[in-house]
Amino acid sequence: MAKIDFGGVIENITTRKEFPLKKAQKILKDKVIAVIGYGVQGPAQALNMRDNGAKVIVGMRKTSNNWARAVKDGFVPGKTLFEIEEAAEKGDIIMMLNSDASMKAVWNRIKAYVTPGKALYFSHGFGYQYRKLTGIKTFKPADGVDVIMVAPKGSGLNVRRNFLSGAGINSSYAVEVDASGKALELTLALGIVIGSGYLFPTSFEREVTSDLTGERGILMGALQGVMSAQYKTLRKHGHSPSEAFNETIEELTQSLIRLVDERGMDWMFANCSVTAQRGALDWAPRFEKATRPVFEKLYEAVHSMKEARRVIRVGSAPDYKEKLDAELKALRDSEMWRAGAAVRSLRPHEKARASKVGTGGRSGN
Repeated sequence: MAKIDFGGVIENITTRKEFPLKKAQKILKDKVIAVIGYGVQGPAQALNMRDNGAKVIVGMRKTSNNWARAVKDGFVPGKTLFEIEEAAEKGDIIMMLNSDASMKAVWNRIKAYVTPGKALYFSHGFGYQYRKLTGIKTFKPADGVDVIMVAPKGSGLNVRRNFLSGAGINSSYAVEVDASGKALELTLALGIVIGSGYLFPTSFEREVTSDLTGERGILMGALQGVMSAQYKTLRKHGHSPSEAFNETIEELTQSLIRLVDERGMDWMFANCSVTAQRGALDWAPRFEKATRPVFEKLYEAVHSMKEARRVIRVGSAPDYKEKLDAELKALRDSEMWRAGAAVRSLRPHEKARASKVGTGGRSGN
């Protein structure tokens, strides 16, 4: 492991240099890895592992819309593609990559096959950390089952895309139960074969709390909310949809955020006009002061399991898909995102890129 200084805090990071693919392949060479679920993270991790030489099978309901997708991806019914129970029975490592809302139902189908000598793997702390809600058993070393996690910090789409480009994706990892005495080595090996660029340690509790806070906050919820607020303010004061969208979103995603990615926020500020620098430095503290109370409330809602209870209650409802489609349609049909569709259509590279992009989503969903 490499010791890296993160702003004065030293963390142990595992890269592909410290833990090469050949080492991971050797550890996993006799293991059958059963991927349960083929919606968001499932396809990316399954395909990456298969491409890296691991023995991968997939388990899902035959009635699932994703069954045909798995077949198209080269998984063969009766050989590498099975119903959930059969895949769990055959797997030495059972990867719970189904949705958080379905954890309870899936666990009830596979629990008889989570037997001594196996490993139970998650890519999100939700299922095991909130086991009072999901019903997943509390394992102890004496049960003979390793409970481990590798959580990619990105969508399934980017886990696969970064793998194919050779870049890899950052992932956190945790060992909750080390029954075999080799759970850490197994976890890191899995982290490498699913395509991680580097791995950093966490715990199930810290991962699920930071993840739920992040996706409700700056990664998705806050981002949409703040962008919408600025867009509507500009429109209210007479700016056109194209101008409001470009100043709110297009410049962020196509220009400025790339500078932040390359060198950090200070470097981005240093490479903008004095007018932009001064305004950003003056207004940033005001936005922090205004939003910090909201983030504190959000964190408490996550920490108290209020958010988890809502996910399970709402996400497991029989009509959830119909209600979700309606909510997403309202978002898509809003003026801001209709303006976005028009702006994207004007990019010269958009059609070529769109034809290569499949589906994907956040880890754990």
